[in-house]
Amino acid sequence: MGLAPGQLDLFGSTAGFCEGRVAPGSIYGLLHRECHRLFPDEMFADLFTVVGRRSVPPMIVAVVMVLQRLEGCSDREAVDRFCFDARWKYAAGGLDFDYPGFVHTVLVDMRARLAASEAPSRIFDVVLQVADAAGLVGRRRVLDSTPIYDAVATMDTVTLVRSAIRGLLNAADGPVAAELRAVLVGEDDYAAAGKPVCEWDDPIAREQLVDALARDGRAALAVLEGRHLSASVTQAAALLATVLGQDLEQTADGVFQIARRVAKDRVISTVDPQTRHGHKTASRGFDGYKGHVGIDPDSEIITSTQVSAGNAGDASVADDLIADLLDEPDPGGGAGEDRAGVYGDNAYGTGEFLDRLAGAGIASKCKTQPPSAADGLFSKDAFDVDLDADTVSCPAGQSTPIRHGASGGGIAEFGPVCAGCPLRPQCTKAAGGRSIRVGRHERRLTEARQRQAAPEWLADYRATRPKVERKIAHLMRRRHGGRRARVRGTTKIAADFALLAAAVNLARLSVLGVTAGPGQSWACVAS
Repeated sequence: MGLAPGQLDLFGSTAGFCEGRVAPGSIYGLLHRECHRLFPDEMFADLFTVVGRRSVPPMIVAVVMVLQRLEGCSDREAVDRFCFDARWKYAAGGLDFDYPGFVHTVLVDMRARLAASEAPSRIFDVVLQVADAAGLVGRRRVLDSTPIYDAVATMDTVTLVRSAIRGLLNAADGPVAAELRAVLVGEDDYAAAGKPVCEWDDPIAREQLVDALARDGRAALAVLEGRHLSASVTQAAALLATVLGQDLEQTADGVFQIARRVAKDRVISTVDPQTRHGHKTASRGFDGYKGHVGIDPDSEIITSTQVSAGNAGDASVADDLIADLLDEPDPGGGAGEDRAGVYGDNAYGTGEFLDRLAGAGIASKCKTQPPSAADGLFSKDAFDVDLDADTVSCPAGQSTPIRHGASGGGIAEFGPVCAGCPLRPQCTKAAGGRSIRVGRHERRLTEARQRQAAPEWLADYRATRPKVERKIAHLMRRRHGGRRARVRGTTKIAADFALLAAAVNLARLSVLGVTAGPGQSWACVAS
């Protein structure tokens, strides 16, 4: 492991040049003052051996990685900035102007070492610890998510299936590869990437191509059935089986064709099998992942990050975003201003998450979607759901019991009393009459809807919830590495997203005037 220089040239250092030119409250100023304390070389000692050629000092690499994520640079652009932008060398401790640069693969290598280590998000964790030590992390959280566009092209069915077959052939070797090629009946040799040769304007030719690809894929999987295979071949075979099953169907006469449906959790690329079709709204879709954040609304420090597939619900990772609140006891005893609280939009107002918050003594400030009904009919909130008596009363005054199922939820059916009801045209169009479903978290949802109707609750929500939108804008303001991923796969994108959050947090700490105190203390001097 290389060590960052401690003795600098008094006359050749970037410190003297940048002092007075670079604002102390900028991220360059903060890193210049505190880089050795934030990212000491020893912090990365587990990534290196004690013998061999010395590496680029990891403290310098860490500073470059942080600035790279903040400014949206590629690896090559980042090393160029370090070589020729005096502020970057100033941020790395005030290095000399002629301090040597390094090749961009050093950044690739450092990311790989961090990913394989026991603490892959250590840079984010260290920055968050500084914010916490400076008293900037309270017990309130605001949660939200944003799309992260993938770094691959979305494939159509033909390209997807062909690419999966080609991937299996490339993963296999020796006798297995020969057996696989022997069972292929199509004219395609799967040597080159892309779409196969076909008369695309001819519907019959297209149908024959799809059928040939499906038969080649099924024949290849049949060869491998029951065998002990290497990890790479097993992974490639599983991917082929997935794309064949999700996109193709067999007609009555045995011909394979493209299915006229979209499979749930559909794989959209063999290059990045973890990317998915996602929807930010009902009319706005995207391909890629979701980046989830939790922030402290008072300091606007990002306290946690997660990355999920693009089709995952926001509430699916909510527990991970507030893990620190769930793990720590509430010093406020469950009441008062010190009580922990979580803010979120309708995506987080699910019964499961509300129940989780209530069980941990955390105040829910998450909006819950009100009931709705199509065509202007009576919505569910027009019915009186009495959970204590296990009954539901309709707007006409008729009551019926709730019939519970094994899952804990239930249903109240008004069929017998709907026939002659004068309010039926306003209530239901179903031939069997109106029914009301009661979920197992119905009580939590009802309480949440009653709370959010209070003016003081709504005022607090409107003053606090939008802060996370501004923070997401800070994360996404650079297209390269912000809105669009620079890498592939959930694990790598999650690490890159956490590093971006660390950089944004450092920029925020510099604005707040966080400085090092004596010993291990940190203080915030901003008013």
